[in-house]
Amino acid sequence: MSYKEKLKAITTFIFDVDGVLTDGKVYLMRDEVVRALNSKDGYSLQYASKMNYDLFIITGGYSEDLKKRLLDIGIKDVFLKSNNKIEVYKKLKEAQGFEDHQVLYMGDDIPDIPVLRIAGVSCCPKDAAIDVKEIVDYHSPIEGGKGCVRDVIEQTLRVQGNWLKDSAYQW
Repeated sequence: MSYKEKLKAITTFIFDVDGVLTDGKVYLMRDEVVRALNSKDGYSLQYASKMNYDLFIITGGYSEDLKKRLLDIGIKDVFLKSNNKIEVYKKLKEAQGFEDHQVLYMGDDIPDIPVLRIAGVSCCPKDAAIDVKEIVDYHSPIEGGKGCVRDVIEQTLRVQGNWLKDSAYQW
């Protein structure tokens, strides 16, 4: 089945943060870690949430400020300090009742591989690790933190006829 065909079944999006929602750079300030998020990615996350898709974050990072921001734009839950992403995924799957074929997962590095192997649609940014690129269904032509999340969300919603529906963007 082609990548575009698989997108028709997607109801749930799960993303990593560092290297996917961000460019992977971590700025160490005196008492905090600072990351930059792309506003186009943020808009597409908010849009997909308003279109009743389930959105989750599984990240090894830890930032309560980041978690709050993501929850504010419509992410259903954010799992921080996730050193074993497949275990978090399995618990989430059980709690939410989705099936693997309904999930689009985007990750960029080795800790993401176990989830990428079972997700219905596995994706990575242009600058993902080579080991990730070798196993995913789709390589975004866009680097992490520069709109790759928008790329996969927009493609999915377009395939399903849910992109630019009046009710979603006229809040």
